[in-house]
Amino acid sequence: MAQQDSSGVNGRLIHLNTAGAGLMPDAVRAAMEECIAREAATGCYETEEALDDLLQDEVYARLAAAIGAPVGDVALFDSATRAWCAVVPKLPLGPADRVWVTPYEYAGNLISLFSLRDRTGCRIEVVPTVPGGDLDLDWMARHVSDDVALVSVTHIPSGCGIVNPVEEIGRILAPYRCFYAVDACQSIGQVPVDVSRIGCHLLTGAGRKFLRGPRGTGFAYAAPELRAALITDFHDLHVARVDSAGGYRVTDGSARGLELAERTTAAVAGFHAALGLFASGTPFDHQEVFRALRETVEKTPGVELIAPGTRQSGIVSFRHPDVPAEEIRRRLRLRGINVWKIVGHHTPLYMAERGVDTAVRASVHYYNTLEEIDAFGAALREIAGLGSPA
Repeated sequence: MAQQDSSGVNGRLIHLNTAGAGLMPDAVRAAMEECIAREAATGCYETEEALDDLLQDEVYARLAAAIGAPVGDVALFDSATRAWCAVVPKLPLGPADRVWVTPYEYAGNLISLFSLRDRTGCRIEVVPTVPGGDLDLDWMARHVSDDVALVSVTHIPSGCGIVNPVEEIGRILAPYRCFYAVDACQSIGQVPVDVSRIGCHLLTGAGRKFLRGPRGTGFAYAAPELRAALITDFHDLHVARVDSAGGYRVTDGSARGLELAERTTAAVAGFHAALGLFASGTPFDHQEVFRALRETVEKTPGVELIAPGTRQSGIVSFRHPDVPAEEIRRRLRLRGINVWKIVGHHTPLYMAERGVDTAVRASVHYYNTLEEIDAFGAALREIAGLGSPA
């Protein structure tokens, strides 16, 4: 692996890959280090017991407040994918049911939906877009009916920066019997997310991205009516009790029934700290940096911006006809700038079908500055001008 230069701005790394994982704040690292040290000194079970209030109450309260949900309707997981797969495959669908997805659906979610289709016979349909890339809300309003059993919308896809209108979609779907699922992996912590305003039944997200928590943390909001409909094949011992040789009873009817009992205490402690920083900060006051990133890429000669839709976030993807995405990423990294190479098949209904095999993704957050965007733009212009290496 090539050694990373420490240039950046004033010798400081420029991290433009929060869409992959945000830079961990000192308070999050400290919470995890303290937990691990305590486990090493006193034991894992004993540490869990000492942190019982945090692990069983406080982290759930902070998560619920962050997304506008009742505390009993949120659950913790080790990833957003685990949260999604704890719910969607258990939906009681059949051959008469339709499932709507958008062209911006994440491939991991699609794999789960394809397995559900193959098992239940439900049909998967793709919501069309209008010219420019926005979802066709008029089409949705005209075609929704009670045979639409599930609508899945990615709030902000990982491969491009469009912000899909999840609240407007929620209003369209409200009169119908369908369940509404929102993938908020890239939106939570970047733009406001409130399940009561969205009107969704399921919302999943990751702790490691714009919330700046540790890897190994994810969550779900699951509405009571959704949980009641699931075909549940297992409850772990933190919410169930075996009363006899022939059966068990569930002792906790909250969303925690979707969880597994075993989890990494240090990761949960770190996530709790990240949620506290989110609640006390101003994470949405960085629109000028959003605009500067997009304008910088858009004005770079030879670079093709991949930016569908009217409303954009702090994620920008682009490609160059002569310089491969991985080469752009490598050259920026040597200049102390982190970006990421994305692959089209991770957002296949949009990227791959438009011939986007690979691209570069840059993503900003509240810790990025206009000075950093200027440095990124200067480096990108130099790299784009040099072309592909011989």
